[in-house]
Amino acid sequence: MLYIGIILFPLLWVLNSSFKTNKEIIASPWSLPEQLSFSNYWNAWTGAHVSHYFTNSLVISVISAMVTLLLGSATAYALTRMEFPRLSKFLKRILMLALLVPAGSLLVPLYMLLRSMYLYNTPLALILPYITMGLPLTVFIFSAFLKSIPSELEEAGIMDGLSIYGLLWRVIIPITLPSLVMVFMLNFLSNWNEFMMANLFLAKEKFRTLPVSMVAFYDQLNMNYGSLCAAIMFSVIPVVLMYFILQKRIIESIKS
Repeated sequence: MLYIGIILFPLLWVLNSSFKTNKEIIASPWSLPEQLSFSNYWNAWTGAHVSHYFTNSLVISVISAMVTLLLGSATAYALTRMEFPRLSKFLKRILMLALLVPAGSLLVPLYMLLRSMYLYNTPLALILPYITMGLPLTVFIFSAFLKSIPSELEEAGIMDGLSIYGLLWRVIIPITLPSLVMVFMLNFLSNWNEFMMANLFLAKEKFRTLPVSMVAFYDQLNMNYGSLCAAIMFSVIPVVLMYFILQKRIIESIKS
C-alpha cells in the first residue's frame, strides 16, 4: 500500500491542481480546489494546441504498436512453429543482439539514415524506428506464449483444411489474445512516452508529439500552473483509459 501511495501521489496532486486557479496553487498547493473548473483543460487543449500534439502522438503510437504486433506475432509464429534450423537460430541471435543495443547509440546513425531516405521531419521518421525497436521484445514475449500451446490444436486445424495464415488468424490469435493485448500495451506505452527520437527526428512543429511539446508548454502557458497540470493530465488520460478497458486481458496474460 505504501508503494502504491508513493506512485499515485504525484498523479493525484497534478490532477487536483489541474482544477485549481493559479492563485490557489501558489497560496495552498496541497488543498482541494474551491470549485471544480475545466477552464484549465480548455485553455491547454486550445490555447497551447495540446489537441494537435495529442493527435500526433496517438496516431504515431497506435500505428507503430499495431504494425509491431502484426509483424512480431507472424515472426514469432514462424520461428516457433516452422522448421528453419539455421535461419531460426540466426534470427534469434539477431533479435537478442537488438535487445542488448542501447537506443541512445542508434540516434546518430538513424538520423543520417532518415535524412538520406528523405524521411526526416515526417511521421515515418518515428513510426519506422518504433516498429524496429519494438519487434525483438514482441517476438520473444509472443514466442513464449506460443510454446505453451499444444501442437494438437494446429494439427486439428490442418485436418479441417486451414492454411498457415488460417491457423494463425483463426486458431493462434484467439488463444493468445491476452498476450497480444499485453504486448500492444507495452509497445504503445513505450511509443507514447518516447522523447529522444521524437525530439531529434521531428523538427517541424506540426509533426511534434506530446512529450516533446510538454517541454515548451511552460513558456506557452505563461506560468499558468493549472493549465500546465491539465496538459500533463492529457498525456496520462489515454494510458489510464486503455488500461481500464484492457485490464481484463492484461491480468489474464499475467496469470497464464
